[in-house]
Amino acid sequence: MSKVETKVTVASLGSLAAGVALAVITAFLAEPGAFGPLPEPVAFLLVAALPPVAAFLGGYAAPHTFRHGEGS
Repeated sequence: MSKVETKVTVASLGSLAAGVALAVITAFLAEPGAFGPLPEPVAFLLVAALPPVAAFLGGYAAPHTFRHGEGS
């Protein structure tokens, strides 16, 4: 079995962390006016975008796993 690439691991952990944050934010949103003047659809989009944005940023920032035969 081959090792999982660092980028995949970091992106997965970032998505997990964002999911936990999403659960906390969702609980916070149970209070009316939690996001102040933002309309509900905008607040929803901000919350829904959190996991994919965290996964993308984590995967983008993580180093590529070197494999034998790559590079010099």
